[in-house]
Amino acid sequence: MIPLRDHNPSRHTPWVTYLILGANVAMFAYQMQVRALAGDGAYAALVGRLGVVPAYLTTPALWERMAVPAPLTLLTSMFLHGDPLHLIGNMLYLWVFADNVEDAMGPLRFAAFYLLCGLAAAGTQIAMMPDSTVPMIGASGAIAGVLGAYLVLYPSAQVLTLVFLLFFVRLIYLPAVLLLGFWFLLQLLSASGGAGAGVAWFAHIGGFLAGFLLVNAFAVRVKRRMVVIDPY
Repeated sequence: MIPLRDHNPSRHTPWVTYLILGANVAMFAYQMQVRALAGDGAYAALVGRLGVVPAYLTTPALWERMAVPAPLTLLTSMFLHGDPLHLIGNMLYLWVFADNVEDAMGPLRFAAFYLLCGLAAAGTQIAMMPDSTVPMIGASGAIAGVLGAYLVLYPSAQVLTLVFLLFFVRLIYLPAVLLLGFWFLLQLLSASGGAGAGVAWFAHIGGFLAGFLLVNAFAVRVKRRMVVIDPY
């Protein structure tokens, strides 16, 4: 199921959401420039420097050898992506859901909330796989926190969703609680089953739970009235 847009208009311009989206796109463009001009080796080195490597982060003795202070990679890793599909998928979820969460929190609170969820996501992945030497990159952990917050704030919001089920493909409106609940269940099943070894499933789970639990501490203005859409 791929969300395309929600029917939940914001009351304020989501400037922080736009800034985060722009920063991710700009950083990916820089990554691609490095790969084009300096080759795959330089690209891999960039990801290794700015991504979170759990085994390095949990070994302070190695910090002095790193080009970027190890704790700082918890932040820089949130703005790196591995390929265009990785970027597009994350930015789509950010575009659909973040504006309303920012609307409920205000720009400064939302910025702090987003970064905190990203830190919680990375911390969860590190706790579950502390010896991993694979760089962890992507905004998905922080965006998972946005999804957790959206679920609490707007469970009945209608989300236009592209649904694939074998040969069945259709655009339908789904309530956020169903769509996001399914998304979270998929993360749990994938993490427990070891699916997609290159995906930080535990980061998604940790980020989502952080957003779900922290949203009420950050939300200051919530629009409770939802618009009901006739899917037919």
